[in-house]
Amino acid sequence: MDQKKVAVIFGGRSGEHVVSLRSAASIMEAIDRDRYEIIPVGITREGGWLTGPDAWLSLWEKREPREARRTVLVTDPGSPGLLVQSDESPTQWSYQPVDIAFPVLHGTYGEDGTIQGLFEIAGIPYVGSGVLASSVAMDKVFMKVLFQEHGLPVAPYVYFYRWQWNNRESYWEDEIKNSLGFPCFVKPTNLGSSVGITKVHASEELTKAIEEALLYDDKVIVEEFLEGREVECSVLGDLEPQASRPGEVIPCNEFYDYRAKYIDDRSELVIPVELGESLEKTIRDYSVKAFNAVEASGLARVDFFVNTITGQVAVIEINTIPGFTSISMYPKLWEASGINYEELVRRLLELAETRFHRRRSLMVTPPE
Repeated sequence: MDQKKVAVIFGGRSGEHVVSLRSAASIMEAIDRDRYEIIPVGITREGGWLTGPDAWLSLWEKREPREARRTVLVTDPGSPGLLVQSDESPTQWSYQPVDIAFPVLHGTYGEDGTIQGLFEIAGIPYVGSGVLASSVAMDKVFMKVLFQEHGLPVAPYVYFYRWQWNNRESYWEDEIKNSLGFPCFVKPTNLGSSVGITKVHASEELTKAIEEALLYDDKVIVEEFLEGREVECSVLGDLEPQASRPGEVIPCNEFYDYRAKYIDDRSELVIPVELGESLEKTIRDYSVKAFNAVEASGLARVDFFVNTITGQVAVIEINTIPGFTSISMYPKLWEASGINYEELVRRLLELAETRFHRRRSLMVTPPE
């Protein structure tokens, strides 16, 4: 059987660059080399594309590449693949075919529909959600609007743009105090891995938190604090997605911020978490419903706040390219549900091809 060529794409221009490198390393280690040939593709923080044996190491060590060469995606669907610059001459390029793309790009310029659109133009099957699902799931405001339209419970929130904040700071401060109160969470609308998020305890902390969020985005969302446990659930599939058993995050810090996720190893993951049959069913049902609400495909992790005393559940967000290291919540939840890491990667690659061919079969050439 001929090996299919899988371009694993990592790094990127977002604040989650390092997280992406860690996820990609685990994925490349798990891909079945008998069935697939791996083509590492690293995107630098500046947006340059590199390929070759040293592509991952070049980004990790932030050094001049040895066996990493510049590459660009061919956008002609008749020749899906990459053009790779020659070692001998910068004006010479060779063609590298690609059968499947596996984007492992967290955050903007990777999880937000931009690179998914590039794959659509290039005619390359790719792991994960399409352009629409990726973009709306990346924007916390549009995501919540879709959740509410589908009857999913969300935390009360307000949002505003940079220009609105600059022109009417006092208005938005009063709006947050009166409609949400304290504590509350201030977040950039389009980012992940808890980058730029602040838990605000009192009004005097609000301006600083908003200015922090505005470092990463032009739109800010402020959410009411909900008392409860942080519960997460993984979803896998396409037209008939399935939800894993849920797990609980017990953060070492006041909330599950970037440091608690990736730097300080004192946070605890309870996998699976025992919530009782009824509450667990609710979490799993809501996870599939959230997945379908944004029209996701392939994989996603859905995050909740759950008050186990009152039974109140709120959907916080859906992540269409969740952290994917061997110890990340998404694969660990599937492991607890009977699918190991290697099998999970295999299924995602197969889902990518299935979705691509299903959608292609629906394309009808209009009459001239």
